[in-house]
Amino acid sequence: MAKVNPFTFLARKSIEMWLLHKNKIDVTSFPLEEWDKSLLKRSGCFVSLKKKDGSLRGCIGTILPVRNCLAEEIATNARSAATEDPRFMPLSKEELPEVVISVDVLSPPEKVTSLEELDPKKYGIVISKGFFKGVLLPDLPGIDAVEDQVKITMLKAGISSLEGATIERFSVKRYSETQ
Repeated sequence: MAKVNPFTFLARKSIEMWLLHKNKIDVTSFPLEEWDKSLLKRSGCFVSLKKKDGSLRGCIGTILPVRNCLAEEIATNARSAATEDPRFMPLSKEELPEVVISVDVLSPPEKVTSLEELDPKKYGIVISKGFFKGVLLPDLPGIDAVEDQVKITMLKAGISSLEGATIERFSVKRYSETQ
């Protein structure tokens, strides 16, 4: 029997509880410390939902932690990815078996002073300028060059020029139901 991944398990259970019962999951009812002590720490994370063909179905996250622990961050971001991603209609309970869930746990972002410090396979990036901010996770299909990573992140943020912008990088630990 395959070992259950606690990160994606919590994400799926949070979505199920919301879609089936309109209730938020109580993460304290799970043996978090026994599963993985990092679930008790604070960390930013992104939860991504993909269709079985690999196309995106929802993705919501936090760069820095805003909840008491990673388990709460995962549960909240999973529910939001399923129901509040403005790019998609809310996920239906009928669609849930057809999505594959991944959870990216983020390291704290660090400011970079040169594009040479970036690597789209290794680091995600945050580009900020004034009130505008764009985020792109690392190791995404089709994004192999730093220039592409920066261009896409700027587009997401609505930033037309890097002049006066701040670039930060972060690494992730990715957990996927397909692992």
